[in-house]
Amino acid sequence: MEFSSQEDLKAHLMATNEEFRHLVAQHTDYDRQIASIEGLPHVTPEAEIEEHRLKKLKLHIKDQITEALSRYRTQQVG
Repeated sequence: MEFSSQEDLKAHLMATNEEFRHLVAQHTDYDRQIASIEGLPHVTPEAEIEEHRLKKLKLHIKDQITEALSRYRTQQVG
């Protein structure tokens, strides 16, 4: 199956791959938590540390999503 865009591939995997859906849900959750911290009127040092931790986790999940997309494309070509 050929996908014309990255978004089409993501939509396909969201519909057919539970692991991919889980990764995207985690990424969205981390993004929401980060936005919540950034929206605070006064960010405590503890909140800054938590924000930094969440950003690292979000980046790690993004890397896993990118890897899953690449792995799927490779399987489709081979």
